[in-house]
Amino acid sequence: MKYENITRAIFIKRPNRFIAQVEIDGKTETVHVKNTGRCKELLIPGCEVWLTAPGTKDRKTTYDLVAVRKENGILFNIDSQAPNKVVREWLESADYDLIKPEYTYGSSRIDFYMEKGEEKYLMEVKGCTLEVDGIGYFPDAPTERGVKHIRELIKAKAEGYNASLTFVIQMDGVTEVRPNIDTHPEFGQALEDAKKAGVEIIFLQCDVTPDTLIWK
Repeated sequence: MKYENITRAIFIKRPNRFIAQVEIDGKTETVHVKNTGRCKELLIPGCEVWLTAPGTKDRKTTYDLVAVRKENGILFNIDSQAPNKVVREWLESADYDLIKPEYTYGSSRIDFYMEKGEEKYLMEVKGCTLEVDGIGYFPDAPTERGVKHIRELIKAKAEGYNASLTFVIQMDGVTEVRPNIDTHPEFGQALEDAKKAGVEIIFLQCDVTPDTLIWK
């Protein structure tokens, strides 16, 4: 996945979860943050960030904030739409007969439904942007929706689907994702239940640059 254009900036502050103020060539600019998560350990005043300009007509902001360099030097992609795009590219490199995004199953919309011969697959995708001492953690804020999706995958597995939960690791140097039970213990329990039920847990490692997020 590649952004068409990229601009370096310095992060100033985040007035709310949707926007941030950054400095570009000495001027202050309000930009859209493409991640409604907390990102408190990433978006620190003075840090290096990267912006893309989609060029959409009648936008309130020119730029989207999509990447940030953490104090430890690791570059993070924080675009919440990027994981599904990367997974779509990854799935298209495999030999599935059918790939259908946003598939309705039960009372949820699961990210991907696939077919390969007579086999049916359901895959939910989560982007990981929280890193502590070289380990990825999810979520960075409570996610009842995430728990609901895991419960749907458990149900799908019992009904004969190949069910999987894919964590897209949006940073270099991290190979696994653990449940952030301090933030949301229920998610940790749901993930453990999913493993016991046979739901496959996938860690999709990525190479991150300011303008790309590419699966390894």
